[in-house]
Amino acid sequence: VQLVESGGGSVQAGGSLRLSCVVSGATACNFTASWYRRVPGKEREFVSGFTFVGSVNSELSMRYADSVAGRFTFSQDNTKATAYLQMNSLKPEDTAMYHCKAYLSGSGCPGDIWGRGTQVTVS
Repeated sequence: VQLVESGGGSVQAGGSLRLSCVVSGATACNFTASWYRRVPGKEREFVSGFTFVGSVNSELSMRYADSVAGRFTFSQDNTKATAYLQMNSLKPEDTAMYHCKAYLSGSGCPGDIWGRGTQVTVS
């Protein structure tokens, strides 16, 4: 099973980027995903996607961090085990390494897997 992110780059403030997250080798697994970002010296930050909620963390809910709500749009195609993050109105503070986390559920499936990330730089 492999997860690969792509779509990062360098843009000016106000610009847009679309990140992609593709999982391969897990066609029998149920797929959900989320995006996180990390700036050197800071903790990893949730950006958008599906996370477990509820008293026993048994429900999946799609949400956005307050810092990106209204500017970023998460989507996923379960049939292709692919997730996207459309990022509009980018700000310098969005500069970070963006990582995708996929949750692959089902018999014999690995659970959470992470990608190596794709760098986004906004100037």
